[in-house]
Amino acid sequence: MSVLVNRVSRQEMRKRLMEEPFRRITLSFYRYVILDDPQAMRDALWKEWSAMNVFGRIYAAREGINAQLSVPEFHFDAFRKAIDARPEFKDVPFKIAVEDDGKSFFRLTIKVRKKIVADGLADDTFDVTNVGNHLSAAEFNAALEQPETIVVDMRNHYESEVGRFEGAILPEADTFKEELPMVLDKLKGQEDKKILMYCTGGVRCEKASAWLKHHGFKDVNQLYGGIIEYARQVKTNQLPTKFIGKNFVFDERLGERITNDILAQCHNCGTPADDHLNCTNQDCHVLYILCPNCIEETKGYCSPECKAWDELTTDEKKQRRAEGKVVRAGSFYHSKLKPAFTRRKSD
Repeated sequence: MSVLVNRVSRQEMRKRLMEEPFRRITLSFYRYVILDDPQAMRDALWKEWSAMNVFGRIYAAREGINAQLSVPEFHFDAFRKAIDARPEFKDVPFKIAVEDDGKSFFRLTIKVRKKIVADGLADDTFDVTNVGNHLSAAEFNAALEQPETIVVDMRNHYESEVGRFEGAILPEADTFKEELPMVLDKLKGQEDKKILMYCTGGVRCEKASAWLKHHGFKDVNQLYGGIIEYARQVKTNQLPTKFIGKNFVFDERLGERITNDILAQCHNCGTPADDHLNCTNQDCHVLYILCPNCIEETKGYCSPECKAWDELTTDEKKQRRAEGKVVRAGSFYHSKLKPAFTRRKSD
């Protein structure tokens, strides 16, 4: 039986990616559809896509699929045909990156999960197909201009920190699961107002809009295709953009520039910055924002402790691990995210 996983090291895969002589296209798609056997689907997709040298991060579940991918340009048409050949995914819309050098992923990972987005909801208690209205970029812009419209960012705080629609409600959540009850609380008593929701590619809004309608909200709308598709439509149709800053993306790039506005601050010194990176210490890998000066000064380590850990020999690290003294994300912070400069005093 063949092994349907990667057996090449991360370092080697990154090296191969950088040496590729062809262009790649970064795209994402999702679909809520019942998959009778998610594991069988996962294995079939892995065989099919690895043969086309597709890279990416994909989650399959009983409720559907959520995929972020990097496809060789010369295989793009074949990939589209392969997707459409499967009834479950036929004609699924692709959201194609607008700022893309093709270096978004360096290997193919497909995982089976309970949900394609962890939401903490019992889906059998409400109709997940009763979703909000889908709005194009032009329609979303027009709706933003209507009086008493409420716009909600359905992403995590580290995403909205670097880019957002002006005037949006920005829940201080690390995860989508945390955010859902926060949004209900913030919108309490406004069930009759026009609600606009947006996220990166649309998958979170699809579930959240059905959840709001279940709770009595009458005019629920979502940005079709999320910020990724909004940026494409704005560029293609020469529309004014009401999203400012950078769109955080879940791949090696960690962001797509939409406008030149810098909304965030360096988590180390507080100067304007919006480039996310992960701590150089691979045992930590905490996500945070650094300005160019602090990157040079800290060498990408989130703390002196992480730098000291990384300077240990392999044998010293093994000994520390045996003693339960690993320096990892969560050693200093409440999550895998380093708190922003403006929140550091509370930690």
